[in-house]
Amino acid sequence: MAQRPVRIGNVSGYLGDRFTAVDEAMAGDPVDVLMGDYLAEITLAALAAAAGRGKPGYVEYALDQLTPHLPEIARRGIRVVTNAGGFDPPGMADELRDRIADAGLSLRVATVAGDGVHGRLDEFHTDGHGMEHLDTGAPLKDWGARPIAANAYLGGFGIAAALAAGADIVITGRVTDASLTAGPAAWWHGWDPDEFDALAGAVTAGHVIECGAHATGGNFSGFRTIPGITRPGFPIGEIAADGSSVITKHARDGGAVTVDTVTAQLLYEIQGPRYLNPDVTVHLDTAALTQEGPDRVAIGPVTGSPPPPTAKVAVFAPIGYEISTMLFCTAPDVDGKVALLRDQLRAALEGHVDQLDVTPLGVAAVDPATQWEATVPIRVIATAREKEPLRRFAPAVGSLYLQGFPGFHHDGHAPRASEPWPRIEYWPALLESALLDHHAVLDDGSRVEVPRASRTATPEETAQPAHPEPDLPAPTGSPVELGTLTYARAGDKGGNANVGVWATDPEHWEWLRATLTTKRAAELLPEAGGAIVRHEFPHLRAVHLVLVGLLGSGGSANLRVDQIGKSVGEYLRAKHVPGPG
Repeated sequence: MAQRPVRIGNVSGYLGDRFTAVDEAMAGDPVDVLMGDYLAEITLAALAAAAGRGKPGYVEYALDQLTPHLPEIARRGIRVVTNAGGFDPPGMADELRDRIADAGLSLRVATVAGDGVHGRLDEFHTDGHGMEHLDTGAPLKDWGARPIAANAYLGGFGIAAALAAGADIVITGRVTDASLTAGPAAWWHGWDPDEFDALAGAVTAGHVIECGAHATGGNFSGFRTIPGITRPGFPIGEIAADGSSVITKHARDGGAVTVDTVTAQLLYEIQGPRYLNPDVTVHLDTAALTQEGPDRVAIGPVTGSPPPPTAKVAVFAPIGYEISTMLFCTAPDVDGKVALLRDQLRAALEGHVDQLDVTPLGVAAVDPATQWEATVPIRVIATAREKEPLRRFAPAVGSLYLQGFPGFHHDGHAPRASEPWPRIEYWPALLESALLDHHAVLDDGSRVEVPRASRTATPEETAQPAHPEPDLPAPTGSPVELGTLTYARAGDKGGNANVGVWATDPEHWEWLRATLTTKRAAELLPEAGGAIVRHEFPHLRAVHLVLVGLLGSGGSANLRVDQIGKSVGEYLRAKHVPGPG
C-alpha cells in the first residue's frame, strides 16, 4: 500500500508571528508535523546583535509557545521541526529538555549542526576561499567590517536524519526555510538525496507554507476577496511520495487557499525560474497549480535537478549605529518645509554623522477636508560609526520646535528616540557545500551523518534562463490602474528586491507581457535605477522582476523606509498604464 501524504502544519512564518499559532494548530485539523520558521536575513542580524550583548541566540518565545502542548504532542506522536534555534540550537534544546522533564515526558530533542562557520572564516581565507559577495563579487577580506556571525543555509537531510533516528523535536539553526518542510517529507517517504523531482516538489510546498498566512490570504493583493482575513489561519502542506502536494489550511480558521494565494507565495523572494536549494535545483516554471476544492490547491509534480555545488552563507558584521524619528508637517508648501528641515538638521549635525536621510512619506491632499489629509509624515534617520556623535540627534531635532518650519510637530503620544541602536550589515557569500560539516546531534550526544547527492549541478544547470523581451505591440487602450487587472507579491533577496505580477484573468496575460517589458518596468519603477532582470512564468500568467541593488547591502542596513521591499508590488500596481485594447 502506498504511503499516504505527510501533513505538515506551519506555526510561524517569522520572528514575531502570531503567538497563538501553536494553540490554533493543535486545536485544528490533524497534522503529522508542526513546522515553525522564525528566521529571516534581517532576523538573523537582530539575533546576532542580541547574542553579542549576552542575550540568548535563539528565539525564546518559541519555547513558551510549545511548552503547554508538550503532553498532547507526545500523546499524538506529532513531530516538531523549527529553526528557532537561531545561533544556539544546543542552548534552546537544553532548555526544552528541562521543560520536557518537568512535565514528566520522554520526548526526544535533537539538533542540526554545521551551519555556523564563523569560527572557520580565517581557515577559509587561508585555503583560498574568497567568499565573494553574491552581488558585487568582492572577497570577504575586503569588506572592512569584522564579522560577528556567519551561517550557511543547510538543506533538509539533517532534519530527516534526526527524525529517522527517533527524534520527536528537531531544532535547527540556519537551514533554508523550505528545508523545514523538505526534511520531514524526505524522512516520511524515505527519499534519498538523488530523488530530485520528489525533493523539488517538497521544496516547492515548503516555499509556499514557510511564511504562514502568506499562503492563506495574508499580505495578498486580493485581500478583499478573502473570508476571515481579520485572522487568517496557518497553512498545511500535504506532500505525497512523488513530491506532488496539496496546500490547505485548518478548516476552522479564517483565510483561504486559492490558486492566487499560492501563486503569490511561489513568486515570493525568488531570483527567477531556477530556485536553488541545498538539496535540489527546483524548476519553478514546471509547477502547475489546480484548485482541487475549497481551500485545496494542488501543485503537480515539479521538475528537479541536482543541487548547486555551493551553499549560501549569511555573514553579519556591525558597521556602526543609527537613530531615527518621525516628524510631521502640514500643507501648504510641504516641499519647502521639508527642504528647510533638511538644511537645519544638516547644519546641526554636519561633521558628526555619516548619513542623514530626510524622507517625506506621501503628499498632502488638495483642498483637504481634515487636518490629517493635509499632513505628511517625515522620517528622519542618521547613522555614524560610533554612538556618541548620534547623541546629538535628539537635541538637534528637539531644538527646531520654535525655529523650524511652521507647524513642526511629532506624535506627542509616541516616545522620542534618544539612544542610538546598532547597525548590522549583511554579506551574502557562497561556499563549497563539501566544506560544511552538516550533521544531526541526538539527545544522547551521538552524531548522525547526513547523506549527500551523488552529483551537483553545473553552472549551466543553475543559471537562470534568458527570456527575450516579448515581441508584442505596446498596449494602446485607455489608461487603467495596473492593480485593477493584476495581483503582485514583493520581497527581498539580500540587496535585491523581487516582485512578481500576474494577470488575474487569463485573457490579460498577453497584455501584461507587453505592458511589463524591462524598459517599461524601469520607467514605472525609477527607484530601481534601471537595473532590472525580467523573467516570465506563462503557466502562472506572471512577469517576475528582480530590482538589482534596490535594497543596498540588505534589509538590515539600508535606510529605506520600506526596508525589505514589501510594498514594491503594491506601489507598482498603483501605477496607471495603457489598458488592453
